[in-house]
Amino acid sequence: MFISDLLSRAPSYACLTISAALMLAAAFLVSRLTRLLRLPDVTGYLLAGIALGPYALRVIPAGVIEDLGFLTDIALACIAFGVGRYFTLARLRTTGSGVIWLTLTESLAAAVLIALSMRGLFGMSRSFSLLLGAIASATAPASTLMTIRQYKARGHFVDVLLQVVALDDAVALLAFSAAAAAAQAVENAGQVNLVSVLLPLGWNAAALALGFGAGLLLAALYARLSKTAQLLFLLSLILTVTGLCTLCNVSPLLSCMMMGTVYVNRSGSKAAFRRLNRFSPPILVLFFTLSGMRLNLPMLASAGIIGVAYFFIRIAGKYAGACLGAAALRETPEVRRWLGAALIPQAGVSIGLAALAARMLSPGSGELLSTIILSSGVLYEMAGPACAKLALRRAGAFAARDGAARPL
Repeated sequence: MFISDLLSRAPSYACLTISAALMLAAAFLVSRLTRLLRLPDVTGYLLAGIALGPYALRVIPAGVIEDLGFLTDIALACIAFGVGRYFTLARLRTTGSGVIWLTLTESLAAAVLIALSMRGLFGMSRSFSLLLGAIASATAPASTLMTIRQYKARGHFVDVLLQVVALDDAVALLAFSAAAAAAQAVENAGQVNLVSVLLPLGWNAAALALGFGAGLLLAALYARLSKTAQLLFLLSLILTVTGLCTLCNVSPLLSCMMMGTVYVNRSGSKAAFRRLNRFSPPILVLFFTLSGMRLNLPMLASAGIIGVAYFFIRIAGKYAGACLGAAALRETPEVRRWLGAALIPQAGVSIGLAALAARMLSPGSGELLSTIILSSGVLYEMAGPACAKLALRRAGAFAARDGAARPL
């Protein structure tokens, strides 16, 4: 297309600037249309990205997608930091170990169901089935949080949902480490290399320690700074933690979540979260639009029936696990019926784990696994916001009618 050719010949800084402007404009316009269909704005952002991407209208050059990849880490780091506000000691005392149990049941139900289906229905290798099952346990918090914010949802259902979504990544990392050990045992006839299993756990422990220290520093200094300095200091800490984790090939989500948790418990204030919420919407819009641009439409065909099965079986596992866990805990009817529907999105951590899993498998199996995760991830992000909105509405969590919800 003309715009794509023009951008490809422009200097890199001009190309990135104009591309970002086009992404924001397209996200705004398409989200106005999706609102007419009573769909969340996140769905519009993703559709705008698909339209602009290299497999549809090809407005944005493919190279720009890679150059803007850093926005993904920044957006997810901001989201993870914001999730930390829901882990106050007072709230954890109220929910107790119930949230941990609920997270384990909904995460591991999806993992086990995917692993058994891949092995039993499609005859995939044990290693492939175990690794794909472990990755299936992860849930992406971004679109769920954006939907909650858009409709100003409140209440017990939202509190439980946010804590479960926040813990999901921790469960997914542990499940993947266990699956990697089991897969290696299968490949090496029972001999497990403990270093390759324990090293990722060590790096993640170090990342948690980094987030803990950053949270203490933020709590100690934030209130003493001017308003402008507060935002600068907060962003510098988030970006430093994110950069160091990325440099060590560790997901920054748990570290930034720990930072937010330590800050809110140490300071007793949520001022930093409110300040970040006023700054982050454009970054989050670019992140979701970029996610839509990454959808490789030809990949959907190559994944075939296995990809379709993964998409639906994971949803069934999440829903069944959430229902069973909530019933065992005697949770409210709203949590039992609708929590699973709000846990559909998957991206972020799952994409990173897919890259690690692909290196453990044969080239063909590794490519298939990556294709399934990448293609289904965007589809989950498209279906997830609508399902989250339905779950929030049916659970009675909306603070206002759709028409009164505050736009981003």
